Amino acid sequence: MKSIIGILKELFRDPMGRIGLLGVLLIIILSLLAPYIATHDITEMFTQDKLDGPSSQYLFGTDNFGRDVFSRIIYGARVSLKVGIISVGIAATFGLIFGVASGYFEGRVDNFIMRFMDILFAFPSILLALFIVSALGPNITNTMIAIGIVNTPVFTRTVRASVISVKSMEYITSARSIGLKTFTIILKHIIPNILAPFTVQITLALSGAILTEASMSFLGLGIQPPDPSWGSMLNESRKYMEIAPWLAVFPAIFIICTILSFNILGDSLRDVLDPKLKL
Repeated sequence: MKSIIGILKELFRDPMGRIGLLGVLLIIILSLLAPYIATHDITEMFTQDKLDGPSSQYLFGTDNFGRDVFSRIIYGARVSLKVGIISVGIAATFGLIFGVASGYFEGRVDNFIMRFMDILFAFPSILLALFIVSALGPNITNTMIAIGIVNTPVFTRTVRASVISVKSMEYITSARSIGLKTFTIILKHIIPNILAPFTVQITLALSGAILTEASMSFLGLGIQPPDPSWGSMLNESRKYMEIAPWLAVFPAIFIICTILSFNILGDSLRDVLDPKLKL
């Protein structure tokens, strides 16, 4: 696999890769610097300024409770990234374990794991996530667990396919012939050679996780108050669309731009890590 510096250089040579990378970096910077960028406390209610439009005092206006929309959106970016990174981390970890076991050992192990993944695939992802959160209770931790479970089958299938392809290579046969232990072969020869598609899948899954979190919060089963969420902000804006359209416009823009940035970055990263896909 190429070095991180080499990958970044190739991404910057590609105009779309540059856009995706800069968009993701901007969202990350905004979330990290939220305490310094936010102009007001996210829970502070300016009752005399309810539903005020964008101004120098309130950059994105205020909501129906008199809270500053800009500050809540910035902190919402932090929540979305936290949920996305942790939930994808859960899915990637279990997907790597299940995928490697399924692809390398095959037979009964493969059948058992993949049939279980097929069961999870049989449910629409958002419905399965909503069911899990409904059973566990709506909060940020359970939201991350639910999204992680929903994304695990995708990682498992991606890893399994890569392992099956790599396992047939001559150097794996040679490693077996000289008596290397299974764990050593997997750790030193299998996993390093499947990191390219695995890394691309992580990038693409982040956008899906953020969208799922926003959808769940919109339906009231995701992030709960007082934590800000772009999805719950959209839900709250429905009653005021005609008199205060900024309540829906700004969260929607951030959701679209964030998901688009991760998707563009994932597509560009795939081309950099596997140039054959360009053909």
